[in-house]
Amino acid sequence: MTVSRRLFVSSSLAAAYSLRAAPTNLTQLSLLGAAEALRSKQASSVELTKACLERIAKYDHGLNSFITVTPEAALEAAKRADAERAAGKARGTLHGIPIALKDNIDTKGIRTTAASALFADRVPTEDAEVWRRLQASGAILLGKLNLHEFAAGGTTAVSFFGPVRNPYAPDRNCGGSSGGSAVATAADFAYGTLGTDTGGSIRTPASFCGVVGFKPTHGRASIRGIIPLVWSLDHVGPLTKTVADAAAVLQAIAGYDELDVDSVDRAVPDFTRAIGAPVKSFRLGVPRASFFDKLEPEVAAAVETALGVLTKLTSGAQSAILPAVAYGPSAGGAETAAYHLPYYPKSQASYMPSTRKGLSRSAAMPATTYVESMRAVRLLRRQVVKVFETCDLLITPTTKLKPYPIQEAIQRVETDKPLPPTLANTSQFNIFGLPTISIPCGRFADGIPIGLQITGAPWAEEKVLALAHAYEQATEWHKGRPTLDATLKPFEVKTVL
Repeated sequence: MTVSRRLFVSSSLAAAYSLRAAPTNLTQLSLLGAAEALRSKQASSVELTKACLERIAKYDHGLNSFITVTPEAALEAAKRADAERAAGKARGTLHGIPIALKDNIDTKGIRTTAASALFADRVPTEDAEVWRRLQASGAILLGKLNLHEFAAGGTTAVSFFGPVRNPYAPDRNCGGSSGGSAVATAADFAYGTLGTDTGGSIRTPASFCGVVGFKPTHGRASIRGIIPLVWSLDHVGPLTKTVADAAAVLQAIAGYDELDVDSVDRAVPDFTRAIGAPVKSFRLGVPRASFFDKLEPEVAAAVETALGVLTKLTSGAQSAILPAVAYGPSAGGAETAAYHLPYYPKSQASYMPSTRKGLSRSAAMPATTYVESMRAVRLLRRQVVKVFETCDLLITPTTKLKPYPIQEAIQRVETDKPLPPTLANTSQFNIFGLPTISIPCGRFADGIPIGLQITGAPWAEEKVLALAHAYEQATEWHKGRPTLDATLKPFEVKTVL
């Protein structure tokens, strides 16, 4: 049985299952911390799952990160995981760990909406390949997460199910389009989540919500069974509390899928070995042109401080110049139009107004423009490799600006007023198809997080993870969590002992 988030948080928690009191700090654990608690028998999967469900019920009414919560299925899966572990059949790190998925990732028998009225009742008959792999690893599904409708924006303010709110400042946007994924991770609703990224949709919300967001190399993880925005630029990846957690999730989802035309048949290394690997020999490149202009003062200061830490950890930093990019995610607009062709002409009213406008533009793109832009993308992916002849990793701010208020985001899309360049520092790396991570590196005066972006050469996920982890261990920014009691009035949830 699946239930809507609203029904779940308002009335069905006590009826769906009996919650006995769990240790208050369970949801604050990292994914690997939860895995260790399971291994050492300090907690069971059922206890972890109940703790997450209780926290969702208590707080998500004010954040709106979930579209669908699956309490009964999650608890049944948790019971099976505990039984398998007791029988000596643990499948690995993720066995028995509660997670959640962005609601454009297909889940058999559980509705997958892409945050659109068009798909409000859509129930897939097959699982997305990444969810199939997570299930095989023993992960527990808590539910499906809110997003910017059809992943077509950077705020998650545009959703048939309502906007997602930043847990550090509920009046502000949380980034997008994987806003629900970032918020659920930051708010301790799940130990990890999956998001998708076409122009920055994992990394931008990770930056705004103070979590880790990792987009691997294009083709590293299958996008089959994921409702697309632009196949040529779409990526799927983890949002987690720590870099080591991200490595564990990536390990589970990475690998070749012969039924996904964008998947690349390449050996998958042990990403977890990158955690704690030496980074002293790494050469850093800093592409200041375009990436460091028009920064908010707090972002500029935080990133410069982070660069100071990184240069001490590595062999140093030098300037870097990237190939000029004349295209953004809109370059693949014809692919967006192609996916929606069976729906849009006859069901325009089922789309949010800003999504309709975007689809109209996509449908009007001449075939010649699309072909030229995609050829340019393929050429850029060859050219960018040369940058890494003189450096190993690139360092930039994830975003240039502070997240703006949700109401402003809604007003801007309704009036066609240009949005601030939220994705300016992220979208190029989708064009290049490079592995890129966002990690916390500072805070604005009011506590809203600031993100640092680390990018590697194609297939160099291990180096990205190694440096991100080294920086994380040298700083404290990843340890801060939003204090929801101070910003939200929690729902009253009766605990049945």
